[in-house]
Order: sequence, then C-alpha cells, then structure tokens
Amino acid sequence: MKKRIVTIKRKTKETDIIIKLNIDGAGKSKINTGIGILDHMLELFAFHGLFDLEIKAKGDLKVDIHHTNEDIGIVLGDAFKEALGDKKGIARSASVSWPMEDVLATVAVDISGRGFFQPLSNPCTKGEEEYSFSYANHFLEAFAKKSGMNLSIKLLSTNPDLHTNLEPIFKALGKALDQATQIDPRRKGIPSTKGIID
Repeated sequence: MKKRIVTIKRKTKETDIIIKLNIDGAGKSKINTGIGILDHMLELFAFHGLFDLEIKAKGDLKVDIHHTNEDIGIVLGDAFKEALGDKKGIARSASVSWPMEDVLATVAVDISGRGFFQPLSNPCTKGEEEYSFSYANHFLEAFAKKSGMNLSIKLLSTNPDLHTNLEPIFKALGKALDQATQIDPRRKGIPSTKGIID
C-alpha cells in the first residue's frame, strides 16, 4: 500500500502553518497552534485516530484567534484530502459515539468529496478565556469542507462546560475518521457507484 503521508504548508498575511500527517500512524502528535485548548483537542483527535500529526502554526493572535483557528482547519482538511489520494479501497464512512461525564457525542463521517458541516448550537455557559464553541464550529466547518467530508455531529446530552463538550467530539471524530480511512481488502476500487470521489 502506498504510504499516506503528507506535508502541507500554507502561508498568508495572517497565518503561517505547516502540517505533517501520517494517516497510518501510531497516534503520536506534536502540536503548537498558539491556542492551548485547540492543541489539546487535536492531540486527542490524533491519539484516538492513530494519526501521526505535527502542526506548527503562527498567526495574528494579537488581533484574535479567528484566522489561526480557521486556517488550521483548512490546512488539516487539505492534508487529509491529499494523503487519501483517489481514496481507492477506503471504508469511506463511519459513526462513533463517545461519552464523557454527562456528555454523549456522536460523530458520523462520510468521505464523499462533498464537504459539509452543520454548526452545532452552543450548549456552554462556561467557556475558556481564549476559545468558544463558536470557534470550534468554525474549525470543524473548515476541516470538513476542505477535506471533502460530510461531517455530522450530535450532542445527545450536554454540559455547561466547553471542555467537557469538546473532548468527546474530538475523540469520536478521530476514531470515526480512523475507521473511515482504513483500507477494506474487499473493496477493489473507489468506494462510490460513480467510480470517483472528488
């Protein structure tokens, strides 16, 4: 099997980002975005998805975190799309539920080539000083659209705390993407009746 390893660089007037991704990794990560809670969530995502993931990001954080947060989602989406190539043999879709305390997150993914994400309603009354549920929505939307993934997330029960809601989402997302990107030996071609996934 061809190695599914990529390095993606993106530099704008607002951000400078380098991402190294190995889809068939061991869950090792080295992440420095300048946004502490996002670093933690992406470490959980990589660990439970068994992706080797390095992210180095510099952004205009003195203005706010909007550009850096969104652009990391964009570059991570580009990395998955490029690493998956023509997507020959992948399982394509998966669904995982993950509990944490009183929260239950269900994440379903379909690597269909049609990127879509419906932002979630904000259940939080207690946020982090530098991050919000709205920022998480922006990150997930950018990631889904650039990777060509239909991403559906449901919080079946919630907690007022931001961290407690986000953690099971990112763990479930990692696990679901791991399952969806696995090669199914029974699948001889591209997993679409169209014969192509853009």
